[in-house]
Amino acid sequence: MTITSTRSAARVTDSRPVRLAPLDILGLGLLGIRTRKVRAALSALGISIGIATLIVVTGIPASSQKALMKELSALGTNMLQAVPARQDPPVLLPPESVDMARRIGPVTAASGVANTHAEVFRNDRVSAADYAGLTVLASKLDLLQVINAEVGSGRFLSAGTEKFPTAVLGSVAASRLGIPKITAGQPAPQIFINRRWFSVIGVLDKTPLSPDIDRSVLVGWDAARGLLKFDGHPTVIYLKAKESQIEAVRDVLPATINPELPGLVQVSRPSDALAAKRATESTFSALFLGLAGVALLVGGIGVANTMVISVLERRREIGLRRALGANRGQIRAQFLTESVVLSGLGGLAGTVLGTLATIAYATHQHWPPVVPLTSVSTGFGGAILIGMLAGVYPSLRAARLTPTEALR
Repeated sequence: MTITSTRSAARVTDSRPVRLAPLDILGLGLLGIRTRKVRAALSALGISIGIATLIVVTGIPASSQKALMKELSALGTNMLQAVPARQDPPVLLPPESVDMARRIGPVTAASGVANTHAEVFRNDRVSAADYAGLTVLASKLDLLQVINAEVGSGRFLSAGTEKFPTAVLGSVAASRLGIPKITAGQPAPQIFINRRWFSVIGVLDKTPLSPDIDRSVLVGWDAARGLLKFDGHPTVIYLKAKESQIEAVRDVLPATINPELPGLVQVSRPSDALAAKRATESTFSALFLGLAGVALLVGGIGVANTMVISVLERRREIGLRRALGANRGQIRAQFLTESVVLSGLGGLAGTVLGTLATIAYATHQHWPPVVPLTSVSTGFGGAILIGMLAGVYPSLRAARLTPTEALR
């Protein structure tokens, strides 16, 4: 009785299906790829074209968008300007108002200028009427970076020159005063301001965002106090803020820089370019999603079609493996693994091709190359997911074939 029971248990144990290790399943999945290299290459090419298309149709518009955003940002989308209201007697901003503006959280930079009401002359022998319309402004040292201005020749005011009689000319002021540029190695030209000689150390390029600066002569804040009897009250405050918070900064700016009379502070409205920039970002985002979906759909259909044909062509192989003891789960795992590997290889190749194509085209167009990380990860991850989905039906169909039906 004991011997019979032992033999029965042995037969039951021997009839259990053999479990395949993950590496064995991977080897079976690679079998169809290795034995049908041309077909596998063409199938992988289909998915790689789909993934490369996904990266290209997202990367090239992203590069174009970045170039466009850079141009729009140069139009002052993140800039505001505050001035006191015009009335009699004149409204004066507190001397510390520029520093107060810098303390607003979203503000990234702030600077200011002040009208000294001084008169400027080319020399001490000409009439003041010859240079009417030019303004002498006391300037903070960080003015240029806030208004996106650049020095055309010479240099701008610095900590070493702001206390001395030195000046920087706007482009129009330089033309009117007959000093178009500063030549290195030559003595600095001089101009006459309120009966004092000032050395011109720099000339600015045109400043389209702040045209008033073009018609101005800029002197150091401390020099204006000591030499031109400047009272220290700024007349224009320029600032940059985070674009997403520009409206909030505009709302709190008057009460921040002039707490006693916030109603007498006028703040410019955000640039129209900011609205255009936001609309462009929204449009590009919708375009990216649409193009990415189409590319992934095309690649998925190609892999699914390849795997269905593979099942039809390999029915004898399936029948033979079933007759030798392979169960339905092992057949499903084999074809599903083959589909995923095929899609993964195509996704990897497509990612490389798409990235190189995007960089090459953006460089040719003189755009900053942008390959969205989400597109790369979505492309490769999407290829794996598509391989799994595309392999489900073919693997189920293969597993449903009986040995006799497959071999017949």
